[in-house]
Amino acid sequence: MKRFFKPVEKEGSSKKPSLSQPEKEEDVSLSNENKGEPSKFMTWNANSFLLRVKNNWPEFTKLVTSFDPDVIAIQEVRMPAAGSKGAPKNPGELKDDTSSSREEKQILMRALSSPPFANYRVWWSLADSKYAGTALIVKKCFQPKKIFFNLDRIASKHEPDGRVILAEFDTFRLLNTYAPNNGWKEEENSFPRRRKWDKRILEFVLQSSDMPLIWCGDLNVSHEEIDVSHPEFFSAAKQNGYVPPNKEDCGQPGFTLAERRRFGTIMKEGKLIDAYRSLHKEKDMERGFSWSGNPIGKYRGKRMRIDYFIVSKRLKDRITACEMHGQGIELEGFYGSDHCPVRLELSQACPNSKQDEVSM
Repeated sequence: MKRFFKPVEKEGSSKKPSLSQPEKEEDVSLSNENKGEPSKFMTWNANSFLLRVKNNWPEFTKLVTSFDPDVIAIQEVRMPAAGSKGAPKNPGELKDDTSSSREEKQILMRALSSPPFANYRVWWSLADSKYAGTALIVKKCFQPKKIFFNLDRIASKHEPDGRVILAEFDTFRLLNTYAPNNGWKEEENSFPRRRKWDKRILEFVLQSSDMPLIWCGDLNVSHEEIDVSHPEFFSAAKQNGYVPPNKEDCGQPGFTLAERRRFGTIMKEGKLIDAYRSLHKEKDMERGFSWSGNPIGKYRGKRMRIDYFIVSKRLKDRITACEMHGQGIELEGFYGSDHCPVRLELSQACPNSKQDEVSM
């Protein structure tokens, strides 16, 4: 979420790692023997994965060890894609053609090759610069059948800025997205960009109804008033007095009427439910929000729930837990980011159950 929180600190140098090379990535073949299906999931907008590794890794590692997720979805990786200046980029690989990028890549790969992350495999979808980007970290015993990096399921294509990773398992699909921020000004092209994104998401969920879907990530929208701490504040929010020409685009990015209505349409037509809200019907002012504003200034204590697990209705009866790990206006449990991790747990599917029977 951009433009209304404390800018990420500069990624300066840190203690140099040893010069031993990180383990080579496995062959792209996904033929590893699986042990059933994943049932424990975590999503987190890390607001620079490298900074979290440098500054917050012990705390985050402790959380991962405790929860033991089968799948971890990361947004805002903020690492550039491989490829030298002026050359085509490879969004699936971390940049390592300069001394600084090699060092940064090594820091990340060393962290991800140490316990408990050594038991996982990681896929990247990256922007050309230190912007946006997503990662999907999956236990090696739960490897997906297919991985795509776009909403069109075209093998070699990555969405601009690395905003999508789609994993297909035997009985469901998992979609990790970092939705573009709606922005403040029409002339910056952010409103049309977000409308186009929402249209494509709707098309994707309608075309993917053959299998249950788990859609997670920073979706950059708070669906209802219960999903923000101060509805009146966010509804009236402005930047430098600018008022969009379309009244439905007024207010805080992520809480405009237009965004919220489009999100509701996606949910309804896609036969999807909000896993967290299905279990938590009342507003929780302490632990009910995944994003928190700058603790200094007018956004202090102003919070939004914009990180989600959205699941097909047919998975509703399997939801056993969906929780946020952050609390309070001092960002406890946010691990250095302005977003906190969110987790989802599903009960194991009955061997003889029919996944295509939709629970209405």
